[in-house]
Amino acid sequence: MKIFVTKSKEETQNLGLKLGKNAKPGMIFTLYGELGAGKTTLTQGIGKGLNINKTINSPTFNILKIYEGDLVLNHIDAYRLEGLDQDLGFEEQLDSNGLTVIEWPEYIENLIDDEYLEINIEINEDYSRTITIIPKGLEYEKFLKEIL
Repeated sequence: MKIFVTKSKEETQNLGLKLGKNAKPGMIFTLYGELGAGKTTLTQGIGKGLNINKTINSPTFNILKIYEGDLVLNHIDAYRLEGLDQDLGFEEQLDSNGLTVIEWPEYIENLIDDEYLEINIEINEDYSRTITIIPKGLEYEKFLKEIL
């Protein structure tokens, strides 16, 4: 587990940049945090690390957005899926050769494998962010040690 405190949007994006630059095909990053915590900001940095030139924004109304870069970025926002129990085809993205980033993963936990990178973002009183990264599985432990 690693803990970071970021004091600006740019610092949060820079952390995401490191994650994206070193991501491997098939990896899954889960992002937890309240509304406005910085999940999409971190994902924007991840996208920069993957050399994605398109603007990355929250897929809240689309649920899934796919971006082309060094790896395909599958950006899932599961916020609107709370209580929904039907097949939406996300298994294809989770099993792909791209990187899948899931905001609000608690609403589709049954689809996520046992191995992934859990990222928790908390807003502090001074509006900085505490970002806790927890590797789930040996591949992610190694990944975290190598890059941070």
